[in-house]
Order: sequence, then structure tokens, then C-alpha cells
Amino acid sequence: MPVITVEGPELSKEKKAELVKSFSQTASNIMGLPVDAMVVIIREVGAENVGVGDCLLCDLKRTDE
Repeated sequence: MPVITVEGPELSKEKKAELVKSFSQTASNIMGLPVDAMVVIIREVGAENVGVGDCLLCDLKRTDE
């Protein structure tokens, strides 16, 4: 039973369902295993809990604003 772990920002329930479906189907196709064999674990990490260089992610100024 393959386990796929994803760490990232908080997502809505709908986005989590989309992510799980996409990862499970892709892994199933590549590994040749049934989609029911896939386990996906989502770990939500807030920007205040991530450091990039010497700064918290939440304190970094976005360049796309």
C-alpha cells in the first residue's frame, strides 16, 4: 500500500478531495496498482510555521502583488 504525503498550505475540503483524487489516480496509473491501494496524507502547514532562509514565510513580501 503506497503512502503519499503532501505538506502544504491549508486547503478547503473540496481542494483536498481534488488533490487526493489526482494523486491517487496518477500514482495508480504509474505504479500499475489499484487506486484503492493508495493512501494520501495531507499535512497542512501554516505560513507562520515555515521558515525560508532567516524569515517566516508569512513575513516574506510576495513578488506577485
